[in-house]
Amino acid sequence: MIISVIGSSTAKPDHAALAEEVGRELARRGVMVACGGMTGVMEAVCRGAKAEGGTTIGILPGRRGSPFNSYIDIPIFTTLGYARNIIVVHSGEACIAIGGAFGTLSEIGYAMDAKIPVVALSTWELTVKGDGDPIVDGMIPATDPADAVEKAMEAARSASGVIV
Repeated sequence: MIISVIGSSTAKPDHAALAEEVGRELARRGVMVACGGMTGVMEAVCRGAKAEGGTTIGILPGRRGSPFNSYIDIPIFTTLGYARNIIVVHSGEACIAIGGAFGTLSEIGYAMDAKIPVVALSTWELTVKGDGDPIVDGMIPATDPADAVEKAMEAARSASGVIV
């Protein structure tokens, strides 16, 4: 299973700590991590995954030879800049969003539009069409990293037709 983790490249310390623990939790369960491969939340989730022997995939904005975080096992160079965001979310069977700015918001939108489950851990709060009604079939709230990982794995299994 691959779970995409999305979040800011300039993560707040509490978001980086959450991301690192999410990476650890995913690796402990044998789940590969896909992310944008750069700094902030992306680096923290990869650091956590590698600390537990996990595998990390970086969907990178530049071309071969461009920098990426040192915890990436499989670098995929896209030359697409932020347009790679759609590839990041489609690389996972579910997404976990941690913190984030507008790039993360675009990834959440791409995932929700494609019916890829999004687990929200201290990230954007969205409403249906901005009218105040909560999103019911979109973002799945999580209380902590272990909860986020369990919910993402369950949602991925459900979305793929595997009995949970």
